[in-house]
Amino acid sequence: MKSKKYLTLALVVFLGLLMASCTGGKKKAAATDAIQAAEEAYDYAKPQLVKYVPDQAKGVEDAINGAKASLEKKDYVSALTAAQAVPDKVKELTAAATAKKEELTKNWQEMSGEIAKMLQTIRGRLTILSIKEEQPPNLDKAKLKAARSGYEDAAAMWDQAKNAFEHGNLPDATTTAKAVQEKAMEIMPLLGIKAPAAAAKG
Repeated sequence: MKSKKYLTLALVVFLGLLMASCTGGKKKAAATDAIQAAEEAYDYAKPQLVKYVPDQAKGVEDAINGAKASLEKKDYVSALTAAQAVPDKVKELTAAATAKKEELTKNWQEMSGEIAKMLQTIRGRLTILSIKEEQPPNLDKAKLKAARSGYEDAAAMWDQAKNAFEHGNLPDATTTAKAVQEKAMEIMPLLGIKAPAAAAKG
């Protein structure tokens, strides 16, 4: 009788462990599938997210890595929860990246034409001063040298900005363009040129 009792108890324990194992297997599979879906969603949008919302993109990568870490620790619930949140976050950040791209494109369009005019004006002024025998009384050699050097730097930076824009790198293009604009704003007063109002506001 005792042997039957122990056998029955052992069977119950075995069945319980088997059911728990099956449940754990399903949870693991669900977590694994969710992580794969999260990675696929992120990989598809990654180029745009890294370019326009890099900080938030890093947060998504951290979430995926956290889900993987939980999976390795057999914390399937945490892994599943973290992974399932990623696709919606990617969708949200994709919209934010699109908005940022539109903003940067608008900024470039507003700045590029004005910057080109500013550099052209500076270059023209430097050309005139180079052929004049006498310089304006308020423009000494040091200021003229600084203006020429500054213009060369600004022109080189402007080429970099245009190249970045042509290759679709709007963040670098607009950042460099802003630096060129600021440089031009420093040079123009040295040459007695009044800076455009739009550039002064920017």
